[in-house]
Amino acid sequence: MNLRVDDTPALASRVRRFSRAERWVHRVTALLMGVCVVTAACLYVPQLAELVGRRELVVRIHEWAGLLLPVPVLAGLASRAFRADLGRLNRWGPHDRTWLRAVLRRDDRPSSRPAAKFNAGQKTYAAWIAGASLVMLGTGLLMWFTHLTPLMWRTSATFVHDWLALTIGIVLAGHIGMALGDPESRRGLRTGSVSREWAEREHRLWRP
Repeated sequence: MNLRVDDTPALASRVRRFSRAERWVHRVTALLMGVCVVTAACLYVPQLAELVGRRELVVRIHEWAGLLLPVPVLAGLASRAFRADLGRLNRWGPHDRTWLRAVLRRDDRPSSRPAAKFNAGQKTYAAWIAGASLVMLGTGLLMWFTHLTPLMWRTSATFVHDWLALTIGIVLAGHIGMALGDPESRRGLRTGSVSREWAEREHRLWRP
């Protein structure tokens, strides 16, 4: 495995995984998504709505957080490393099917789950959350600019927006749970590098 490591001897056992731009895209996107989820909960859960109050302010924060959600990704396109990783997330191979079959069999041995820089689960999540975010943005705009569309469109948009929001909340909870169970993966997003041992065990097909 030809993994590029940091230059200093003290960090010789670590592998560069994410650039600074990629880490900031993830952080800002996570912050905006978190604001969307929290404000949505305050709008739809009666107990939270009573606790927070100021519904009009919460609605405006929710709308602007949702509108700004694509901005970090669009800004990240200026980074070559970010564009390269988007290509990796969109590229599937036979090893990804092997990874998914191992998940279905509940076989958690690293040898049964071959992965390159991103495993099949991460690719699936990235594709799903990107598509869901676009649908949420579209339906949210239909709900925001009520004078531009017929009542039937707005009613349908509200139905899709509300139920997809619940689904996103569940999927995000699973995503956070997976991250909490993998400290080295979190360290990679925080510092940009991971241990060589982790990279060889979890992403043995990765060739930086």
